[in-house]
Amino acid sequence: MRTSRSRAGRREWAGLAVLALPVLMLSINNSALHLVLPTLSADLAATGPQLLWIVDVHGFATAALLITMGSLGDRIGHRRLLLAGTAVFGTATLLAAFAPNAEVLILTRALVGAAGATLMPTTLALLRTMFQAPEQRAAAISWWVTGFIAGNVLGPVAGGLLMELAGWRSVFLLGVPVLAPLLVTGPFLLPEQRDRSGGRPDFTSSLLSAAAVVLFVYGLKELSTGAQRLVPALAILGGLVVGYAFVRRQRRSPQPMLDLSLLGDRAFTAPLLAVTLMVFTTAGTTLLLAQHLQGVLGLPPLQAAIWLLPSTVAGIALSASSSVFTRRFRPAVLLTAGLVIAAVGTGLLAVADGPAAPVLLVIGMIVLRIGAVPVMTASTSAIIDAVPAERAGSATALKETCGELGIALGVTVLGSVGTAVYRGALGDAVPSAVGAEAAEAARGGIGAAVELAARLPRAEGVELLDRAREAWTEALHISTAIGAVVLVGTALLVWSAAPREVAGTSR
Repeated sequence: MRTSRSRAGRREWAGLAVLALPVLMLSINNSALHLVLPTLSADLAATGPQLLWIVDVHGFATAALLITMGSLGDRIGHRRLLLAGTAVFGTATLLAAFAPNAEVLILTRALVGAAGATLMPTTLALLRTMFQAPEQRAAAISWWVTGFIAGNVLGPVAGGLLMELAGWRSVFLLGVPVLAPLLVTGPFLLPEQRDRSGGRPDFTSSLLSAAAVVLFVYGLKELSTGAQRLVPALAILGGLVVGYAFVRRQRRSPQPMLDLSLLGDRAFTAPLLAVTLMVFTTAGTTLLLAQHLQGVLGLPPLQAAIWLLPSTVAGIALSASSSVFTRRFRPAVLLTAGLVIAAVGTGLLAVADGPAAPVLLVIGMIVLRIGAVPVMTASTSAIIDAVPAERAGSATALKETCGELGIALGVTVLGSVGTAVYRGALGDAVPSAVGAEAAEAARGGIGAAVELAARLPRAEGVELLDRAREAWTEALHISTAIGAVVLVGTALLVWSAAPREVAGTSR
């Protein structure tokens, strides 16, 4: 039997290439979807609510089942679950590609999300088994993260080319050639790992965890739209109540689905907090900045995406080499440094104004991404190292679930702050002659204000556009300033939680 310090060989590194495929495919699948929405909505005659469900149902299903799938992998074997999830994912994407209507597409997207919940925790759990030497594991995780970031670049590019050549349905087929090598080589290159003392699956806990996450995330998403308050608030409250019931059940269970004692270990909770709040800030900032580039700077969607591309490329370059830093520095050092660097980048966004604003925005996003990479890699390594191999699935599933919650919270909190500041700064700039519905839409976001300004008489349109752009710039500044403060506060918490005898020392 291999010891905890035994080194991985050619088979393990070949297996790493196979494990990077589902991560790459997930990222490509999600990033390419937004390209096809306008075309598929016309082709399938999808309504506004149906389009929202086509986008959101994947995330709901994934978030709801992450903890269940992580625990299931610990019990039945991660390789088995990965291969089964891959087969279901590929089948579901094929069905989505040939969906005859919006209802079928929503159902297939839900199935894609459910299958996707098996992929992230199982790949990380298998990495934990295959790479037992810490320095090799750090390198493997850095390449795993690189695959995810690279998919964000490849998705829109490959999706755009396929749309030009074969239409929107072909975009859903992107994952099939990526997943085929995994199904063929996985049984030979990947080891099996499971917790033989894990017992039988706890279906009640699975239901409770899924309901808690879905209710909470749904409530946050609906709250971020600002359309209504009561239903989202009740959903969030319901999610918290069901979540409390889940926690109570785990504490009383002799074989819990989720080992809550991990939350008492600072080596586990500090990186979990860091990655959650990093995702919180990044998601909210990206949402506001994308609207800023189009609404304030007047860039078309493709050019706006190109302006954001340097930050993604910087993230790929750093993540590919991040194992060098992971080997030399302890997680607390990397987490703290990454959070501070990301705070500097977010702070640059908070002061970007005037003629230099476009350059500052690009530099700020690059710095933010550079800070995010060590947080993502170091937190993943620390969380995996904090648990035994047979419980890695549950631990990494909790990390991914917190990431989903961080995205929802970031969009809701920072998005709501931005909208409130924008509305207040816009004031009475909307002409009184404009209809109530159009006026309310213009007060809700810069995109609607730009569209309204184009329909108004020239003088009124120019005045509204100038006021709206000034108001949205103020909204971006305040929201990103809050994000920077959150990151600095998180850095202080992470640093203070590090053991005094090792804080700041190198490996």
